[in-house]
Amino acid sequence: MRFATALMAGSILLAYPLAAQHEHHEHSAADLGNLGAVHFTTSCNSAAQGDISRGVALIHSFWYSEAEKSFRAAASSDPTCGIAWWGVAMANYHPVWQPPTPDELKNGAEAAAKAKEAGAKTDRERGYIDAINTFYADADKTPHATRALGYESAMEKLAAAYPKDDEASIFYALSLLGTASPSDKTYAKQKKAAEVLNRVLPNEPQHPGVAHYIIHSFDYPELASLALPAARSYAKIAPGSPHALHMPSHIFTRLGLWDESIASNLAS
Repeated sequence: MRFATALMAGSILLAYPLAAQHEHHEHSAADLGNLGAVHFTTSCNSAAQGDISRGVALIHSFWYSEAEKSFRAAASSDPTCGIAWWGVAMANYHPVWQPPTPDELKNGAEAAAKAKEAGAKTDRERGYIDAINTFYADADKTPHATRALGYESAMEKLAAAYPKDDEASIFYALSLLGTASPSDKTYAKQKKAAEVLNRVLPNEPQHPGVAHYIIHSFDYPELASLALPAARSYAKIAPGSPHALHMPSHIFTRLGLWDESIASNLAS
């Protein structure tokens, strides 16, 4: 009986996370504390800076609607803060989900244009703004996949130009996951993303994006065991994010760790 119950629970859990591997897990407002350690330094004023760091943390746990609110608050606090509008544009682009909806494209393109108009006080910030404008440029004429590859290329250059900027590397890794081909069973881009993230990990052990994107990089039957340390740490890093509580279950389920998978889904 106990075996049958466990088997049934395992079957249910297997069907849920694996079928929903790239589905969104957007959440309504709840506890926005405990989102992990993110320090996205900018030239904006101190009032805007807190909202920007919070918005970046929310993006890294795919809480896009709340991230957009934080970035808009930053823009209100500092109208000269172009990077705040970069954040709004980023919150409307979800690389590992489906392409943006028409409304998201419109909102994101408007925000990217505002970021460019507001300008940047540093070359680093200008690099982020230029990169996201690469994605939104000519969205009505250029296919999503082409624009996503353009963004990936821009982020690769930004990460290379600023090797000490861990956020540039983390966003570059995310861009790789966003352009990985589902038909490539060598998982070349996923492995490259994981390589980038593992280089950053010693400096950023409490960063939500590092653990989260390692899980996405290895969320495949052949690779899942490589994500187990990240799966066991992500929920502890960002317990205020429902997605951080759920996402580890993908790996636990693939590895047959039913108790941990059940606990992960119940917590989320």
